[in-house]
Amino acid sequence: MRVLGGLVFMGVLMLVSLNPARSSDAFVYEYDGSFEDAIFEVREAIVERGLTIDYVSHIGKMLARTKNDVGGKQDIFTNAKIFVFCSASISRRAMESNPFNIVHCPYNIFVIENIGVNKKVLIGHRDFPDGSMQEVELLLKGIARDVVGD
Repeated sequence: MRVLGGLVFMGVLMLVSLNPARSSDAFVYEYDGSFEDAIFEVREAIVERGLTIDYVSHIGKMLARTKNDVGGKQDIFTNAKIFVFCSASISRRAMESNPFNIVHCPYNIFVIENIGVNKKVLIGHRDFPDGSMQEVELLLKGIARDVVGD
């Protein structure tokens, strides 16, 4: 019985490790314009809501710069940035509801430009769990939709 239990556990472990990331983990919106315009509009949409951008991650440049150092085989993005920011009032409500919502802070919105012939510019953010994080999700959806004109 112990061997059977171990085999079942190993089988489940193998299935989990082969399961790709789900598209439902993020909301992604196609932007009809240049990467530079998308960056400008995302920054403006965040600031217009009275929020302060804490940091802009230049993830695309970092991945390109370190590709050979880490054995990378391909370029991932033409351009990619992540805006990191927070809302004191929304964060307070979320964490008063559940202090472990701290794991979702700060919030971020990414802007990427794909590699290849079809260089789509995409804007997105993570899909938060139902419940007390929905106010955050609505904020991020509002920012992204304002930028893409949805």
